Amino acid sequence: QVQLVEFGGGLVQPGGSLRLSCSASGIMLDHYDVGWYRQVRGEEREGVACISSSDGGTDYEDSVKGRFTISRDKAQNTVYLQMNNLKPEDTANYTCAADLREWCTSRWLLGLRYYGQEYWGKGTPVTVSS
Repeated sequence: QVQLVEFGGGLVQPGGSLRLSCSASGIMLDHYDVGWYRQVRGEEREGVACISSSDGGTDYEDSVKGRFTISRDKAQNTVYLQMNNLKPEDTANYTCAADLREWCTSRWLLGLRYYGQEYWGKGTPVTVSS
């Protein structure tokens, strides 16, 4: 019954902005640590941003700090990733992932290096190109 569905990917020029959405069904997403991951063909998956379920704390991959913002809308059961000043290196398939465990801020679960979340979306592609 549980589904995570991403929306908002597309083709954007360098310097442009995009807002990705991760909407949940079957679970209350505010009870879950949620993260955004991206993967380029032929490369390993990379954690981009995450948000804690307990205190709302966030973490970001170094290359997106100051450009990307992760947030929640509890009423909409949705987590967003606002992406500004996009660069060609941001091109990837973006996927959201959620788990009841407090993995985002827990050193034992590796934060953005944790890939064992219980629920994953199918992803939405982002292409940054002139």
